[in-house]
Amino acid sequence: MPENPTETGGARSLVLITVDCLRADHCGFYGYARPTTPFLDALASESFVAPTAVVAGAPTYYSLPAMLASRMPLALGRDVVGLAPDEDTLATALHRAGYATAAFSAGNPYISTRFGYNRGFEVFHDFLDFDAGATPGLNVANSLQNARLRRSPNRWLKKSAQAVGLTYLYDELYFQYRARITAPAVGSVDDLRKYPSADIVMESAESWLASIDSRPFFLWIHLMDPHHPYYPRAAALRDLTGRYLSPARVRYLNEFWNRSDVAVNRLQKHKEAVVELYDAGIRWVDFQIARLVSGLQRSSRWDNCVFALTADHGEEFLEHGRRYHAPVSLTEEVARVPLLCRVPGMQKVTRQAPQLSSQTSLASGTGMVFSHLHLAPTLLDILDVPPPSGFRGKSLWTRLQRVAMPDGRDSDAADLAIAECVYGCTNPLNEQTRLSPRLLCVREARYKLVIRLEAGAAEEIYDIISDPKEKSPLQGRETAEIRRRLLLVAMEYIKTTSAGDRSARLKFLLRDLRLKLHS
Repeated sequence: MPENPTETGGARSLVLITVDCLRADHCGFYGYARPTTPFLDALASESFVAPTAVVAGAPTYYSLPAMLASRMPLALGRDVVGLAPDEDTLATALHRAGYATAAFSAGNPYISTRFGYNRGFEVFHDFLDFDAGATPGLNVANSLQNARLRRSPNRWLKKSAQAVGLTYLYDELYFQYRARITAPAVGSVDDLRKYPSADIVMESAESWLASIDSRPFFLWIHLMDPHHPYYPRAAALRDLTGRYLSPARVRYLNEFWNRSDVAVNRLQKHKEAVVELYDAGIRWVDFQIARLVSGLQRSSRWDNCVFALTADHGEEFLEHGRRYHAPVSLTEEVARVPLLCRVPGMQKVTRQAPQLSSQTSLASGTGMVFSHLHLAPTLLDILDVPPPSGFRGKSLWTRLQRVAMPDGRDSDAADLAIAECVYGCTNPLNEQTRLSPRLLCVREARYKLVIRLEAGAAEEIYDIISDPKEKSPLQGRETAEIRRRLLLVAMEYIKTTSAGDRSARLKFLLRDLRLKLHS
């Protein structure tokens, strides 16, 4: 293997697209009935699709280190968030190999230079300066929940309601008053959007592609369209549902869904409408990916371009009584994500196996388990670029090909994935919340262990085949062997990662200290 593959000519390029909050079970190529991903569904017929792809952590700040640096999120300590200075990544490896590199991230604050994600990229645009227009509508959309009661009659009414045990009635009336009567008019859903939509990010990526020379390239795009608050492009919502919703209605649904003062049963009445908004965000992403691929085809780059799509984590819609993706859960709706990889010249092989694996496996999340820890080494293997020595994962490229063969045989079916996060750390900029207990998940093809590492915490074990919604933890003597095996895996993992890379950890802490001193 040459030290620099670009010297031999004909080296493949790589496009990696990560979609924030994209659940595997909301993609058509994983069995979803609603047409969220028509382009990706077609692309899947000539791609390798992992039956069960599992994040290494959630949310984003616990997911990305594994995807880009093949390192578990807490391997350098619970207080370390992001990439360490000098830590090797997919981008640094490809940049050293002579690739042009660029990243375009749609305004996620945890994918930024502050957290080290610019490493290895010649061009890095995080869109953190995105401004939806600073309209009154945007301000209201972000502040309805926390609006202060400035008028004495409102304060008196609130106290009176509390005194007679009718706080819920006051909260409801006040919310409706603020959401329907006093909320400023807004002309477009676009004015409410918190993050740049996929078309804006794609325009920047396409401009960069047009500017580079004939070198192979690595392009990473992170899209936020399915992320809450759910403000999809009107065209995507109309294509998906055939209906038009006014900006006021879309804003109302988001604000109601964000309420902390209502029970799950009341949230349920708006769940389907909110899920439609979420799905419309996915539909818009699919459309923009089609646009990007079309441009690559016109420029004759597509035939020599590896394309990979996955997500940093999923999203909860009350399946277990929760919304969004806070680090208090590693259920399937959060931890299981899509993983599609299209490799030039391999289409003929995969077309012989149109199922790629059984449709049941794709829909239910059984079959081969692919941890994000192995994503970067696998992509480098496909590109024939050696992985950095510090990568903890291994290439699963051979296994992906084996799963896609007509007989679907996979001798390594016992492989597993581990996911982790710091329980309740919803703000990693707060150093104290980084030191809460670790939430750990061990995921096999069939069984799953979830445990919070603190005194008195009990582990839960689920059979994903018989209980795919994780409603009934396994109990009884017949589960003793499963419990013992998975707990041993968890213990061995904690033991082997407790020491960590002390040099990388020290560099990270020194960088954090310098940032504090200059802030």
